Formats: sequence, structure tokens, C-alpha cells
Amino acid sequence: MPKNKTTLPKLLTIRQAAEVLNVHVETLRRWGKSGKLKAIRVNERGDRRYDPRDLENLLKKNKYD
Repeated sequence: MPKNKTTLPKLLTIRQAAEVLNVHVETLRRWGKSGKLKAIRVNERGDRRYDPRDLENLLKKNKYD
């Protein structure tokens, strides 16, 4: 019997996300503060991680705006 495995997307660092979106990391920080793009905070330092699906949705939304 096959096992159903749910694969979670690999989260991207702020630098990786900035590269994908072709923006500066400060832009991502501003977008997070304004609510345009949700950052997931990890570890005690509060490093930001981004879900690739959120980046894809942002790109699609901006393509049609």
C-alpha cells in the first residue's frame, strides 16, 4: 500500500527570495511590514523565510495588475 506523503515546500532565505523576485532584501522587509508578502520568522533571531508559493502568487498577482 503506497504511503501518502505530504511534501512541504522548502522555505527560502531573504536573499534567495530577493533573487527570485529581482528585488533588494530591504524591499522584502518593507513588503513584510506593509503586509504585501508574509515572512515566516524562524529561530530566536527572527530570521525571515519565505514560502515559494507566496512568491509565485505575488508574481502572478503583479503580472495582472
